[in-house]
Amino acid sequence: MVNLKQAQAKRIGMAERAAALMELHFPQFPEAWLWRRGATKGFTTIPRTLPITMEAIDEQSKGQPAGHTLFCLWARTPDGPLVVIENPATFAAEAGFSGARAVDTWRRRMKFLRDNLFILPKKGPSGDFHYVLLLNPNAAVEWMRSHGKVQNELYGRFRDRVAEVGASGELDAIWEHWNAEAAAKAAAEAEAAAEVEVGEVAEVAEVPEVAEAEAPASIAIPPPPPNPDANPNPAT
Repeated sequence: MVNLKQAQAKRIGMAERAAALMELHFPQFPEAWLWRRGATKGFTTIPRTLPITMEAIDEQSKGQPAGHTLFCLWARTPDGPLVVIENPATFAAEAGFSGARAVDTWRRRMKFLRDNLFILPKKGPSGDFHYVLLLNPNAAVEWMRSHGKVQNELYGRFRDRVAEVGASGELDAIWEHWNAEAAAKAAAEAEAAAEVEVGEVAEVAEVPEVAEAEAPASIAIPPPPPNPDANPNPAT
């Protein structure tokens, strides 16, 4: 796994190589035509895996591709995970939707992103998607894969790119989180089952003439995390 120091050294090396190639192939090119992150206004930081992420999204939302909708959210983020959408029509237009039903079309794409864990929305003045928390797209693609929603060829390219940019640790971290959730859920279910069993025994002992015990109240359990066995590259 690439550590922080190694990743920083790699970025410096890449920047130096890019500068050398720039000078070789495009010497003295007019600066007015160049977009430089350190000097130009109006930029944000996005995951380098986002193009493949968008492809995975579009493969699963055929007929209603939502990849560009996700890109527009990342382009609006102020270098942080939270986007506030005060005017959905603006976001719908940037995502390429027009006409009387533009916002409705945009909302359908947003629901797909929500259902596949690319975003976590919260209701506000502008509707259901007023506050939008952008989730790690690498984790979301891994979740889709664990549910059979990403094809082998595309997933292979995704894993190659994740390794190339030094983000493999993010996938290990999300699997550790899912495994911890699964263990906690299993423990809660076992504890609840034990309590129910003890309660039924006590009730029978106290009221032997009752033939059938009352059904226990249902226990609210969150949706299960992905199956740990689906992890193609488990953390060691």
